[in-house]
Amino acid sequence: MKKRCLTALYVVIFISLAILSNVNFKEIFSLPNNFSASYTDIDSVNQNAILGGFVKANLEKGQTSVDSNGESEGVIIFKLFDLIPIRKVNVKILPEEEVYVGGTPIGLNISSNGAVVVSDTMVASHNGKLETHKNKLFKTGDIITKINDKHVSGIGDIKNALEGLEGEEINVEYLRKNELCKSKTKLIKNDEGEYKLGLWVQDDVSGIGTLTYVDKDSKNYAALGHAVTDGSGGNIIPITDGKLYKCSLLGVTKGERNKPGELRCLFMQSDETGDVKQNTKFGIFGHLDDTEGLVDENLTAKIGGRLSVTPGAAKIVSSVSGIRTEYDIEIIKASYQAKQSDKSIVFRVKDKRLLELTGGIVQGMSGSPILQNGKIVGAVTHVFLNDPTKGYGVYTDWMLKQAE
Repeated sequence: MKKRCLTALYVVIFISLAILSNVNFKEIFSLPNNFSASYTDIDSVNQNAILGGFVKANLEKGQTSVDSNGESEGVIIFKLFDLIPIRKVNVKILPEEEVYVGGTPIGLNISSNGAVVVSDTMVASHNGKLETHKNKLFKTGDIITKINDKHVSGIGDIKNALEGLEGEEINVEYLRKNELCKSKTKLIKNDEGEYKLGLWVQDDVSGIGTLTYVDKDSKNYAALGHAVTDGSGGNIIPITDGKLYKCSLLGVTKGERNKPGELRCLFMQSDETGDVKQNTKFGIFGHLDDTEGLVDENLTAKIGGRLSVTPGAAKIVSSVSGIRTEYDIEIIKASYQAKQSDKSIVFRVKDKRLLELTGGIVQGMSGSPILQNGKIVGAVTHVFLNDPTKGYGVYTDWMLKQAE
């Protein structure tokens, strides 16, 4: 009985002390079990009392190791009064080396591993008349990956899979909202006796984004901050090949309420400067063959983890004026995020120069690096449709994790 009373007393004392110490339990327990942080990030938590006045983040001595990629890993224990353990998490130690800061617009073209449905209707000839046919299974944005167990990597594979068919029904596999679906669908036969799906499809996608950072030694880069998708279905397009291009900024369409603006850029095949190896939820990744015009070798910064991000003053880097410039923003919210999301940071544009030029955040600025306390802590991902002065950003933690 005494033991239970003592335990209850300890719990009451612990909770009371925690309340009096303003411990941010929500932030502590929202942290994922594995995340990235630098030594200075950990020091910042303790010096600035980010998680509470009497909470310390201790990187356990003897717990640090090196993984197969040569990266350091460790264990952080958050303690109340540097005595009472609250939570233990694994951490990957961010390198102290600096990277080139991005901010320049880039063009990209990726070849999809599958055929992307552009329209679920098709005009075909039947008995000498043009008729419009609609496929009842597929929706715009679906990505066809198999027909009758034959892999589809592009438009040509669809034609080959349909040649010589005798029946009017086939088995198909396709992606919808990033989920694999299996079903049957009927074909359409034209006057030449050819079977068709009744769809318009494409197998490559082009677009504009912004470079986030480039590794000084390897010249590997991160850009965009979110995935290249089909545009309507929300599917992350699986890629077989991709190319990155330098592009010329032609102008800016200013953003307005419920009417997002955009960067108007031009790029050509002769502007190719690298490849696209990964298309992920948190951006595109690859290697640059030529960094000239894309980075300023005098503009470098360290990568910061989520522990170093706090509400308050920050900057985004962008070349929307034609010159790479740092613009003032205010971070309104920085979520600790136990689950992956490309909306880690909520910010507002405060810089009058950027507001006059773009109205805030516009399409094409995705990937613009977010700087706080001299570190790249995130990248711009989305704009608020009802307020172009506000935007979302993704932590560089998630970008680094995808690039592994």
